[in-house]
Amino acid sequence: MQKNGPLALAFNALVITFMLAPLLVVCIVAFTPHNTLTLPTTEFSLRWFKAVFEHPDFVQSFWNSLWLALASATLATVLAVPAGIAITRYEFAGRGFLNGLFLSPLIIPHLVLGVALLRLFALLGGTGSFGWLVFAHALIVTPYTLRLVVAALVGFDRSAEHAALSLGASQATVFTRITLPMILPGVTGGWMLAFINSFDEVTMSIFVTSPSTVTLPVRMYMYATESIDPLMAAVSALMVALTACAMVVLDRVYGLDRVLVGRK
Repeated sequence: MQKNGPLALAFNALVITFMLAPLLVVCIVAFTPHNTLTLPTTEFSLRWFKAVFEHPDFVQSFWNSLWLALASATLATVLAVPAGIAITRYEFAGRGFLNGLFLSPLIIPHLVLGVALLRLFALLGGTGSFGWLVFAHALIVTPYTLRLVVAALVGFDRSAEHAALSLGASQATVFTRITLPMILPGVTGGWMLAFINSFDEVTMSIFVTSPSTVTLPVRMYMYATESIDPLMAAVSALMVALTACAMVVLDRVYGLDRVLVGRK
């Protein structure tokens, strides 16, 4: 295996530092004891983390984001599994169109989707509804789940399925006892990736949330338009920590290399 030279290693280190430095600075600023966004030099404090949990709007928005991410990721998985099976295993008219339709939210700007969904929900009388918000988030996270489900199904050895069918097992039994357990890492990884993207979504959510369904990223955006203080840094640090934990779980369950480059 060819090893990277000193120049390549230096370049990689520079890129990683450039990407992580802003996150690291925000996380350090969250521990400042002062009332302004300053780096703590002599002492560290947890006062702003305590202030986050004493702020009812942020706490409620966190629960809104959590339940929304759970619901939308689950709905996306329910849609992606049968769609992935149909796309990878069957030849039918419109298969390419169906695949493109499910993946289209990846190429449409979320700003455009937000405006379009706002207009749609207004026509349907569902503006501000939590159920419609779940639908909107499921729309944009389904491609991530579908990609991992399809990756798990490609090259899938169906000999065990054929053996079970020849012995009299029903299609439902084969799916629940054989197919689903074998593709479960891909399904779980897709669910985790959908959860992360839904929890962090802000651009589209600004258009479709209501005062009772404001998500945490939207709440942070609203707060930032009024004032910037270490409270925002503390909330950001908590979100970074939560996302990092979810990414670690995703790496253990499915593997980040398989998510990012499709390696099997």
